[in-house]
Amino acid sequence: MVLNRFIGLSATIVGRSSRSGFLSSSPLLKAGSQKQNRTMSSGKAFKVLVSHPEVPQEGIDLLKENCEIIQVQSVPVDRAELLRKIQGVDGVLWGGHEPLNAEALDAAGPQLKSISTMSAGIDYVDVPELKKRKIPLGHTPTVLNTAVADLAVGLLIAAGRRFHEGRKKIDNDQWENYHLNWLLGQDIRDSTVGFYGFGGIGQAIAKRLSGFDIDRVLYTTRRRVHKEIEEEFNAKKVDFDTLLAESDFIVIASPLTKDTQGVFNATAFNKMKQTAVLVNIGRGKIVNQDDLYEALKSNRIFSAGLDVVDPEPLSPKDKLLTLDNVVVLPHIGSATKRTRAEMATIAAHNVLRGLVGEPMLSPAY
Repeated sequence: MVLNRFIGLSATIVGRSSRSGFLSSSPLLKAGSQKQNRTMSSGKAFKVLVSHPEVPQEGIDLLKENCEIIQVQSVPVDRAELLRKIQGVDGVLWGGHEPLNAEALDAAGPQLKSISTMSAGIDYVDVPELKKRKIPLGHTPTVLNTAVADLAVGLLIAAGRRFHEGRKKIDNDQWENYHLNWLLGQDIRDSTVGFYGFGGIGQAIAKRLSGFDIDRVLYTTRRRVHKEIEEEFNAKKVDFDTLLAESDFIVIASPLTKDTQGVFNATAFNKMKQTAVLVNIGRGKIVNQDDLYEALKSNRIFSAGLDVVDPEPLSPKDKLLTLDNVVVLPHIGSATKRTRAEMATIAAHNVLRGLVGEPMLSPAY
């Protein structure tokens, strides 16, 4: 299991139990963490801010073993409360997607020594600022691959088979199954599936789609994946134009960077098949949403399934939501109980290891 592999790296926990006594049981910490021993023996527990009141208890319980917990209670998170409570803490489990920037770091103070987000993406983090201050940063990729991949396949099917449009037909009393060609969609069988980004999440999606008898996988990334992975998924690295031109389904599974922002625009959509289905489980800003609206409205591409949009939250009056051929979800890719509990557990371990100068389980850099 992904979580167990992570935890096994620190030799601190077996299985998924979060009540493991991380700091007291780790051989790594017993052997080399005089800093932690001095802190504990002096009776001054590490102070850790949990920046959101809904962080799963599994992560909080781990922190409570040896830390004093300070927790933000407002939902949505009140920035003023966060900035007040972060003052003087040693570590932070950053549970939401509020900006983690110089303002927050200044409020915390120079004693801050460890931060972990509870997310895979860190586009809301001012990474150069943390690096400048030499503060280690953890995050929680990999552990959410399964949940996000499951949802991506659901979006691919829902968009390709016109689920949203079909439901609107029912709502509007337009059940027209007397037509033989009513609501025909796109087949996954024998299709070419293209991935913009083919890391852990992309590969997890490809693994699931292999059960649908797809023909092949194309992918566009900066670096080629291992040959064994290509053989497993019948995958081939191609340039972006080839990906657009030859894919029946395109899945965006890339992080947001200055190079990926807005890359799916009118020019890209005009190179795609008219029958193509676009799925985005990466970040909303990778897609030019105005251009996507025009491509869908004009039927330049067949449909889209989106778990991420720009902005978030999306206004209920956004023009994208007027279209029949788009399925939009409110960024719930990792939203399962098990996944969120595992994310909290990994984030807590990251914070704890950072506090005592040990390498984090899942460092962001």
